Amino acid sequence: MGLLQDKLSKYTLPQEYMAKGVYPYFREIEGKQGTEVEMGGHHVLMFGSNAYTGLPGDERVIEAGVQALRKYGSGCAGSRFLNGTLDLHTQLERELAAFVGKDEALCFSTGFTVNSGVIPCLTGRQDYIICDDRDHASIVDGRRLSMSTCLKYKHNDMEDLENQLKKCRPESIKLIVVDGVFSMEGDLPDLPKIVELKHKYNATIMVDEAHGIGVFGRNGRGVCDHFGLTDEVDLIMGTFSKSLASIGGFIAADSSIINWLRHNARTYIFSASNTPAATASALEALHILQQEPERIEALWDVTRYALKRFREEGFEIGETESPIIPLYVRDPEKTFVATARAFEEGVFINPVIPPACAPQDTLVRVALMATHTRKQVDRAVKALKKVFVELDIIK
Repeated sequence: MGLLQDKLSKYTLPQEYMAKGVYPYFREIEGKQGTEVEMGGHHVLMFGSNAYTGLPGDERVIEAGVQALRKYGSGCAGSRFLNGTLDLHTQLERELAAFVGKDEALCFSTGFTVNSGVIPCLTGRQDYIICDDRDHASIVDGRRLSMSTCLKYKHNDMEDLENQLKKCRPESIKLIVVDGVFSMEGDLPDLPKIVELKHKYNATIMVDEAHGIGVFGRNGRGVCDHFGLTDEVDLIMGTFSKSLASIGGFIAADSSIINWLRHNARTYIFSASNTPAATASALEALHILQQEPERIEALWDVTRYALKRFREEGFEIGETESPIIPLYVRDPEKTFVATARAFEEGVFINPVIPPACAPQDTLVRVALMATHTRKQVDRAVKALKKVFVELDIIK
């Protein structure tokens, strides 16, 4: 056995949780993602999906993907930079730019590669990248790849953000990167204050709208639109894997920024372009989002109801303002046990443990879709209350 294998063979934590019967990952779904799914002989309520609009199983989205597969084939066999650009890609980019209120947009193969490619491409050795300490892992990896000085501020602490800005040389680029909706806790950034600090310190703002598109703003345009600050935000990032029922991601900005990224973002230039089926499915989901405002109204109706019910039953849910509802456990071991017990009670939820959160902040994450009903929420609340009481997490 080599040194690498010898080192990695000592990593047995997954096997330990498997032996205890509480390993919560890679559970197989036997069909389309919906509000209820079949998994290994279990029929369970799905409260672990990011499909906020409820569109992954929509026949219109599926048919758009099928037609693109027939017309363009299964893949492009190259990067967007060379032979991998379809008219379908550029149509989606035009429509996304118009949707989020920017000059232009670029589509990437995944949301992760948007952040990991765009962020290190924007600033140089003499510049700064400043992030909220609860930003998504893709943002963290993006700043790690940068040659710039990287600074962090305490979560949603605007005084600390200003302290970090004060450390920066006035003549240098200062890129503030923040989640539009924090994906584990469900709360929003203080975007109005961030914009105020942008002007005070001549900074640039990039907002990750992965969990904001399809949820906040007019017709789901996102948190920037929700605050009425689209024009003040320099770069808007989004994904297709949540509300747009596909896979991929995009960055939208003014023409000068997009021109630079188109020719310099390594994860764009050196990655194969998104498949025709995924691109067409995202485009159709974008159309539905704009044509059916009642879909977002339904999402917010069930979200407000769920927030009320979880609070009534004594769950600790933090400062969430979104369809992401954290149920705090504050114990890594109990978090896995609670996830397994919830599954036995017919509810699929996701555990959140380090490094996705601090050890004292472990939680199970409930996520809502526009297609969930109040009756399904009641069933989930009842089952989760039973589990949390049994584990002495709540009374």
